[in-house]
Amino acid sequence: MGYYDNHMDDRQNRRNNKRSGSGAGLYGFLGALVGAGAVLLFMSLGGNGLFSAVTDTSEENQEMEQVVEEGEQQEQHEEDTPTETVDVDVNTDISRAVEEVSDSVVGVFNLQETDFWAEEGTSAGNGSGVIYKVDGEEAYIVTNQHVIEGANQVEVSMGEGLRVEAEVLGEDVLTDLAVLRIDADEVDTVAEFGNSENLSSGEPAIAIGNPLGPQFARTVTQGIISSTERSLPIDMTGDGQIDWHAEVLQTDAAINPGNSGGALVNINGEVIGINSMKIAQSAVEGIGFAIPTSIAVPVIEDLEQHGEVRRPELGVAINSLSEIPSYHWQETLMLPEEVESGVFVVDVVTNSAADQAGLEEYDVITEINGVAIHDGHDLRQYLYTEAEIGQTIEVTFYREGEQHSISVDLQEGEQL
Repeated sequence: MGYYDNHMDDRQNRRNNKRSGSGAGLYGFLGALVGAGAVLLFMSLGGNGLFSAVTDTSEENQEMEQVVEEGEQQEQHEEDTPTETVDVDVNTDISRAVEEVSDSVVGVFNLQETDFWAEEGTSAGNGSGVIYKVDGEEAYIVTNQHVIEGANQVEVSMGEGLRVEAEVLGEDVLTDLAVLRIDADEVDTVAEFGNSENLSSGEPAIAIGNPLGPQFARTVTQGIISSTERSLPIDMTGDGQIDWHAEVLQTDAAINPGNSGGALVNINGEVIGINSMKIAQSAVEGIGFAIPTSIAVPVIEDLEQHGEVRRPELGVAINSLSEIPSYHWQETLMLPEEVESGVFVVDVVTNSAADQAGLEEYDVITEINGVAIHDGHDLRQYLYTEAEIGQTIEVTFYREGEQHSISVDLQEGEQL
C-alpha cells in the first residue's frame, strides 16, 4: 500500500505541473484586470467605505480589549479578597418535632420472679412508654398492656443508666394500653397529645422508642401515615376465634420489638398514637400500627382514675355459633334452620344484668336493639362502642327453638 500511495502522488504532481505552465499567462492577465478594478472603485468612493470598515473593526477590537482587561482586574480583585465562611444551621421540622417529645419517651422493663432469682426477679421483656403528665411529685406513663403483662415488678429507664420503679395503675387488654406512675424527680419533658382524628394519609409520622432494647434507646424512625383507619382482628383467648377488632393507625415508620408503647408523633411534635404492634413476617415490611389518641386518651383517663376501663357489662360468657359443629345448632340448641349466626350463652354471672333480666345458658343471642349479632366481636363492638352504663337494651334471642326479646339494664363491669 505504501508503494501504491507514492506512485499515485507522483502522477498527480506531473499533471499539476503541466497545468501550471500552460495557464500561468492567463492567470496573470486576469489578476491585473481585477487589481485595476479595485483601484478604480476605491477612487470613486473616495476611500470612505473601505476606511470606515477598517475603523469600525479597530473600535470593536479596542472595546473587546477593554472588557478583557476589566475581567482580569475583577478576577484579581476576587483573588485578593479574603473568603468568607458561612455556617448554615439545618434545623428541619422533623428534628424540631423529635426535640419536643424525645425526652418523654422512656424504656419499660417487665421483671418477673424465677426460681433462680426469686427476690429481685429477671427481665421477661422490655418496651417503651411515654410520659404524658406530671401532677405534683408524680409522673404518669402510658405503655402497652402486653409490655407489662404478668410482671411482678415494673421498672422505667429514664436514660443514662437511671432506672426507677413504677407502679401499675391499670391495664386494658382490649386496647393494649396500661398506665404507670413514677416519682417525678427525674422528669424534665412531658409529651403533648394531638388529635388523631385530624390526620390524613400521606402526612409525616415519626416513631420514637427503644427497639431491640435499651442499647437503642430513643431511636427515631420516619415515615408517613399509611392509613388513618385500620381494623385488626384480635384473638384474646388464643382459641383461634376473633374476639375484638382493634382500630389502629397504619404507618410505614419502622416499628420493631421494643418500640411497643412508644410514641408516634406528628410534624408538630404531638403524640398522635401509641405504637403497639408490627406484622412480623419476612415478606412484609413497612407496616406498623399505633393506637390513635382518639381511642387511647379516654382509656388512659379511666385507667388512671379507676384502674380499669369502665364499660357496660351484660354479665355472660359466650361462644359464637361458628365455633361449634353445625349439627349442634339444631340438635343441641334447637335453632330453626334459617338461623345461621349468633352467639350462645355458656354461663350467666350471678346477679349480673343478664341474670336479673332472665337470660339462661344456651340462649342464642341474634340481635341487640335491632342490630344483628353474628359473633362475639359484634356483641363486644356494640356494647363497648354503642351502649352506655345504665342503658336499657333490647336483646333478641332463641331458646329451645323459640324467638324471645327481653329488656336488660346494663351494669358497669370488665367482662361481657
